[in-house]
Amino acid sequence: MSRIRILPENVANKIAAGEVVERPASVVKELVENSLDAGAKSVRVEVESGGKRLIRVTDDGSGMPHDDALLAFERHATSKLRTADDLLSIATLGFRGEALPSIAAVSRLTLETRAAEEEQGTRIEFAGGKLTGVKPAGAPVGTAISIADLFYCVPARRKFLKSETTELGHIASLVTHYALAHPDKHFVLKTPTQEILNATPVETMAERLYQVFGRQAAAEMVEMQPAEAPIRAAITEPEMEAGDEASRIRVSGFVSRPEVQRTNRNGIYIFVNRRLIRDRLVLHAIGEAYRNILPAGAFAAVLLFIDLPCQEVDVNVHPAKVEVRFRHSQVVHDFVRDSIRMALANARPVPSFPASAAASAATAGAGVSSSAMGAGGAASFSPSVAENDAAGAGSLPGPPRAIIPNEVLSRASVDTLPGEFELTGAPERPIPQRLNFETMEEIILPRGVVASADACREPAVSESESAGALPGPESIGDLKPLGQISASYIVAVNGQGLWIIDQHVAHERVLFEKHLAARRAGEMGGQRLLMPIVVELAPHQIVIFEQIEEELRANGFEAELIGPRAVAIGAAPAGIASGNAEKLLAEILDGVARDSQAISLESLQARIAASTACQAAIKVNMPLDQTKMEWLLAELAKTEYPMSCPHGRPVVLRYSVREIERAFKRI
Repeated sequence: MSRIRILPENVANKIAAGEVVERPASVVKELVENSLDAGAKSVRVEVESGGKRLIRVTDDGSGMPHDDALLAFERHATSKLRTADDLLSIATLGFRGEALPSIAAVSRLTLETRAAEEEQGTRIEFAGGKLTGVKPAGAPVGTAISIADLFYCVPARRKFLKSETTELGHIASLVTHYALAHPDKHFVLKTPTQEILNATPVETMAERLYQVFGRQAAAEMVEMQPAEAPIRAAITEPEMEAGDEASRIRVSGFVSRPEVQRTNRNGIYIFVNRRLIRDRLVLHAIGEAYRNILPAGAFAAVLLFIDLPCQEVDVNVHPAKVEVRFRHSQVVHDFVRDSIRMALANARPVPSFPASAAASAATAGAGVSSSAMGAGGAASFSPSVAENDAAGAGSLPGPPRAIIPNEVLSRASVDTLPGEFELTGAPERPIPQRLNFETMEEIILPRGVVASADACREPAVSESESAGALPGPESIGDLKPLGQISASYIVAVNGQGLWIIDQHVAHERVLFEKHLAARRAGEMGGQRLLMPIVVELAPHQIVIFEQIEEELRANGFEAELIGPRAVAIGAAPAGIASGNAEKLLAEILDGVARDSQAISLESLQARIAASTACQAAIKVNMPLDQTKMEWLLAELAKTEYPMSCPHGRPVVLRYSVREIERAFKRI
């Protein structure tokens, strides 16, 4: 008897559905993508019980005639491909022809559609993959698909679904993502009890960001000026292929200020040709852009759009179409990294004091009101911790806070600050507000000085302070040092308020950028030691030392092997005391080993510069005179990234005049 058999069609369909339909959000993704491919200007998503009981997606796209509607449920039936060559240049979100038959195999599906050239529409019904009815129906131009009782015929799959709240969160996240990617279209997400999202068409991405996430998120983000470059310029002649000369890559979007830090990557949204993807290459490029700006274990919030010719990216590498492969991956990586760095360098923001517990709690309470769920409701750019855990490592980025039901938000904990005196600042979640496009430009761009209505308040306060905007590094240049706290922190003032500067990390940032500039200019020098220092290295350190010995020499080290595991240090980088040379060498070798042995030359230079700057910088508990403090602040203002040290710790904190007035109950 043969052990190999052909699976029945219904079993094969359910297996295929397992690749495409992971959860209710997977159904919404496939249907929304089909709507966008059909040219829809409006997409309406309605769900019940987190999508387990009902999902209904309605659009005003081109619709389908009767015969095409029936043919669409045949496996691998698609209108978007003709030949195998078409796979090399896919310009649509969907193309496999698997979505509808896979969804129909595990649910009760009803499709109503009408093409513009037909007088009446078509209604088709499926149950567990079996066609149960086809009849004419009165319907507007477009398509409406209802998915009831998802996985009703596969109980084992249904048991693995999460709670209704979690599944709704994934759906809300997905619809939010596509609303961000298509600001010119109308997106609605509703449940029987609330309207979670109602994003009307807008003209710019900045307006959509504000519309979906609110004022606070817009203030936290730095807009990347669209950057475009030819791919051909980065390719050597032997690697060049037909069509490379005309290929160009374009990058735009928003990146968070360095003080906006996340504990995971769920705040990173990546779109390639308006397709939501997960990609390790792009994530690595984002991490490299924030290297020496964010501390280890902290992540940025990024809304990134990469546009390039269809033939430059392969989207046919994952059943759910959430991964891609770039033809010239190194070009994409470097261009994304450099574009983000340029945006951060141009903004150069300086952080303010963290929010107080009282302000965060009050704002959080306001942020979960029912009005936040409606049109124009504000939403935080970061997902809730609960949803991050529920999403799992392989899920798409998590949903914004304000689109999660109130019972989840009410469980969020707020860190408290000790003592009775508390500083105020930017809330963790924005206050719900109605969208006002007339003030959009004023919110995104700095505004002028406004007069105070309070007679007791003599100094005028800029509106940028009240809106949560942060001062630029030019504000550091006119700081007047008053003294030190514990001989470690410089206290200074200017017209914007009270400033506290960590003297060690401030000097570290200054030395780091000077070291990098000198190294790249080939002007690094070392200082010879009176007596060479012999250092015993561990086996793994010896391996790393042999790999980076030339780069160490270029950074001022003179060290050579004098035995199987012994190294003699004859010179160290300028500013490093002889007693710290051994410690610095070990720190560099261990740091490179932790990263990987395939670390890039640029990253290696930055790591050596960061370690050297840390060892050579002014230490804590070191008294400084007035001249020294003034020099340090002036040098810090000249740096490219004065907001954080090379290891990502904050350098400067500001307590604004407005915050001081609020603390004294003057406003």
